[in-house]
Amino acid sequence: MLSYAIRRLLGAIPTLFIIVTVTFFMMRIAPGGPFDSQRRLPPEIEHNIEAAYDLDKPLYQQYFIYLGKLAHGDLGPSFKNKDFTVTELIADGLPVSAELGALAMSIAIVFGMALGTFAALNQNKFADHGVMSVAMVGITIPTFVMAPILTLIFGVYGVEIFGYDLSLPVGGWNGGALRNLILPVAVLSLGPIAVIARLTRGSMIEVLHSNYVRTARAKGLSNTMVVMRHALRAAVLPLISYLGPAIAGILTGSLIIEQIFGIPGIGRYFVQGALNRDYTLVMGVLIYYATFVILLNLLADILYAALDPRVRYAK
Repeated sequence: MLSYAIRRLLGAIPTLFIIVTVTFFMMRIAPGGPFDSQRRLPPEIEHNIEAAYDLDKPLYQQYFIYLGKLAHGDLGPSFKNKDFTVTELIADGLPVSAELGALAMSIAIVFGMALGTFAALNQNKFADHGVMSVAMVGITIPTFVMAPILTLIFGVYGVEIFGYDLSLPVGGWNGGALRNLILPVAVLSLGPIAVIARLTRGSMIEVLHSNYVRTARAKGLSNTMVVMRHALRAAVLPLISYLGPAIAGILTGSLIIEQIFGIPGIGRYFVQGALNRDYTLVMGVLIYYATFVILLNLLADILYAALDPRVRYAK
């Protein structure tokens, strides 16, 4: 297993190199620049600024300069946030995105697996059709539609039940206060809940019709014991492949959710960096995201082998 993990990590280096290369040249090809504005700077000042960030050099030289700094762990300075480096901005935004994503994914796993298992145990009944219909709605409605809807309902119009005001803040972080977390976490978790519910249902139905589950029932085990001790472990295997990239994406923050709710995570930094042509900030966020995806996919493969004894990796 250790040799397999090492080979995967070494194989990730060319992948990261390709991501860095493609992103670097795509950012430079895009029209506009980090110091373009409606009010034109004097040529001398503009030249000095470009020289300070090596933007006056040919593109291939800029590329090799960036690779050299990256090899030493230097993501460079932010072009727009002049008092901060890219590493400092990511270190500032990553804990916020991680807290938001961890809460959303935890809720998605618990509720998604519970709903999927409930639907599988009531296959082709009204409960099954109801759960799957709601899950399909959760998959088809994007977050940039659901977020404004919930914002209008719970923030602008307000909700009152039995005299209790359930209105919620529609923006801001406020140090991660619970009231500020409810709406973004709810919106961020709805899509994964729907996907996990559908995956769990399909996998659970297949497992419940397997021979070893029939044998467990024939031995007199209760339905709860069969599901919890035998069926559920096998049913989660298809989820592992989905959860790797899903957790990476949700832990590094949702670009749309953080922008809509004004949350200072790395997703919001990425959007601002793209709009402002902040090359180094966009590159830094993409590198972190790609690293998360690679590591969590590796972890998913290891967990798959731990849960399924039939899986063995070649040495």
